[in-house]
Amino acid sequence: MMKSPPANLRVSPVLAGLSHALDLTEGHPRGHAARTARIGLRIADALRLPRPDRVDLLYALLLKDAGCSSNAPVVYELFGGDDQEVKRAVWMRDWRRVPDQIAYAWQYIGRGSGLVAKFRRLGRFALLGPRGSGERIFTVRCERGAQIARMIGLPERVAAAILAMDEHWDGGGYPYALRREQIPLFAQIIGLAQVMEIFFGHGGPQMAVRVARERRGRWFAPALVDALVDLDADHGFWTGLAEASLDRALVADVLATDEIPADADRLDRIADAFALIIDAKSPFTFDHSRRVAHYAATINKRLGADGVNPVRLRRAGLLHDLGKLTVPNRILDKPGKLDEAEWAIIRQHPAYTVSVLERVPLFQNFAADSANHHEWIDGRGYCLGLSGSALSRTARILAVADVVDALAADRPYRPGMPPERVRAILESESGTHFDPCCVDACSGDVIHQSRSTVETRVSERDVA
Repeated sequence: MMKSPPANLRVSPVLAGLSHALDLTEGHPRGHAARTARIGLRIADALRLPRPDRVDLLYALLLKDAGCSSNAPVVYELFGGDDQEVKRAVWMRDWRRVPDQIAYAWQYIGRGSGLVAKFRRLGRFALLGPRGSGERIFTVRCERGAQIARMIGLPERVAAAILAMDEHWDGGGYPYALRREQIPLFAQIIGLAQVMEIFFGHGGPQMAVRVARERRGRWFAPALVDALVDLDADHGFWTGLAEASLDRALVADVLATDEIPADADRLDRIADAFALIIDAKSPFTFDHSRRVAHYAATINKRLGADGVNPVRLRRAGLLHDLGKLTVPNRILDKPGKLDEAEWAIIRQHPAYTVSVLERVPLFQNFAADSANHHEWIDGRGYCLGLSGSALSRTARILAVADVVDALAADRPYRPGMPPERVRAILESESGTHFDPCCVDACSGDVIHQSRSTVETRVSERDVA
């Protein structure tokens, strides 16, 4: 049986590790959430917030982008191109000013497409107007982020902070146009800290502080900006943001006695919540991770003594596609054939899954197993080309479970396949792609009953 989590395991290091996945889907450089959290805690120091407040603020800062995958389809629909690029660029302009709105829209709407397609998208954008498009993008992001915090079981003020983090002091923000003290203090801190981190990465401490002061009284509460006296000259603070040990420093910044313990139930909640984040990236992957975890559990049970720890397997199944948060929706939702450059991006997502999970206490134990679900028994899989005994039983189970759901579900390039077709494909690739024992354990009732009964041709993309 799987050992229980260490008694001293805390929620903050788990969220700090997983926050790197949120950075990827929002288009930020790795470590953005952790750096934002460090800036936010520095603001909390200046305001002399009580110890318990600092803990909840840290949770909100690390989870601030938990809803960011949910608006990726909307961003892609409105702008086209790479949703991560579009999202990152919006922060580099004061998008409330009309000249910045026009420049941003012209640069990023329909980027990379022909003039006809570009003007078509510009027309749709113009009909919505900046406020309408902003509401579509920010509302789903903020509301889903708050939902994720509640799923994990964090205090309500954490959810409230995430819900209101894009509101502005003068009422010009999103999603509800709150103003001044209507905006929770934690949300005000997140709003200021995230903008400062972005401009720090772009132009250093002086630019970060300058932008904060320029937007004082409009975007940000004057008291918060004024509290950052001489921060731009604190070289030690800014240097610390680039250190590899930043995640550990954040955890050390709050007392263990003030934290929520990361017990087995909490870890399951976190895995479930991040599965929802992963699957929200595309309308065609809705509930995919949960179904893969379910299929894997059933296969594992039928393997009997040859099975693996079910708790560990379920978490690995829920998080197996964490790296797909890096893949732009222009690729995930593309109805046609992928080109070689697009395939190269797809094939890298397991590497990102590993790199994120290895940062998470306890989850690093199944990082490679979770990511290796695209490896083949004969070595023709990706992204490491592993084969034979190099593939764990967990990875072999997940390989079958993942393909079962991928084939049976509707995709942008074809409808879902009927169960008998799915079963035939599994059997035809038993011993080459799949472990024969896992295929044998995957009988007809394990296979998801597709809504479609259309016989379709299998493509390489069906098992991507």
